[in-house]
Amino acid sequence: MEEIVVKEVISARELREFIYLPEKVHSNDPGWLPPIYMDEKLLFNKNKNKSYKYADAILMLAWKKGKPMGRIMALVNNRYNEINKERHGRFCFMECYNDREVFHALISAAEEWAKKKGMTKIVGPLGFSDKDPQGFQIEGFEYPMFITSASNSSYMVQLLEAEGYVKKVDLVNYLAKMPSDLPEVYKKVLSRVEKTEGYKILEFETKKELRKVIVPALELMNETFAEIYGFVPLTDKEKVEFANRYLPILDPRFIKVVEKDGALIGFAVGMPDVSPGIMACRGRLLPFGILKVLKESKRSRKLMMMLGGVKKEFRGKGIDVLMGVKILESGIRQKMELIDSHLVLEDNTKMRAEYERVGGKVVKKFRIYQKDL
Repeated sequence: MEEIVVKEVISARELREFIYLPEKVHSNDPGWLPPIYMDEKLLFNKNKNKSYKYADAILMLAWKKGKPMGRIMALVNNRYNEINKERHGRFCFMECYNDREVFHALISAAEEWAKKKGMTKIVGPLGFSDKDPQGFQIEGFEYPMFITSASNSSYMVQLLEAEGYVKKVDLVNYLAKMPSDLPEVYKKVLSRVEKTEGYKILEFETKKELRKVIVPALELMNETFAEIYGFVPLTDKEKVEFANRYLPILDPRFIKVVEKDGALIGFAVGMPDVSPGIMACRGRLLPFGILKVLKESKRSRKLMMMLGGVKKEFRGKGIDVLMGVKILESGIRQKMELIDSHLVLEDNTKMRAEYERVGGKVVKKFRIYQKDL
């Protein structure tokens, strides 16, 4: 057996090996979707990523014959554990070749690190929050990958389950045809909600208009996502960083917010699927890759539903339907052909029912695993 050494990433060279290892692992997979490397470099930079202020984390590489053969991040999200009264470690951003020994060495190193931190369980793949790619994809590998989700090979699932990991929670991905006209039930709800005094829906044409509402929308996200598994509230600095991170690729036409008495009570974010553009530039936006992404944004015919939330006291009043209908109307005007739900927790029956109402079918499934330490 070849000796496998798992070492913490310390140097700039090792960090570069960590960041770019997945594209080497998937070099023969034409359907693999790379990350946006600008974001990766910020994500793993302890001086620039504010998440490190409330989380302990370690990056590790597995070396074999002097070459990096796998990677993993282990972390303890102290803020999440404190809020939820848990002692759970996490592993994430795991990647390796189809090598059981390398996989075992990596996951064992993450487990040992978490145990030394006093954790009683390890879950994953799960990053700093649910805004990072979460879970391993377990079904639907015949469908294209999409941004901000797991991009693992199927063998990673088999290797993890062989290590004694079991299901913690699943997330599903729906795909539906864009309707040519609004379903009748939506027209009725829309007519009722639009007549309700005090509700105002805001729509946007430019990113300058959009910038004014991004941080308030993220503040509302902190409130509305509080009960979602894996979510950690964003700090004020993180809200600004998150806004700056995604503003360049957002399309204002597919973002809707609802106000009442001048206060934001709901938001919904959709965007054209730019994954083919990211693949075309191999995840490198600079110097000219961003042009390929923006070109794809204009010609894409698949609408990705990324985020949405309604203030608790206004739920059940049709606000979510109002925003969803307005996004559908924009999709129809822009000749979108498909609607992609992105990731929906399996027990979010209300959201799942809405996608099924427009003919959506589950095409992909992702799983977050757990193991007692």
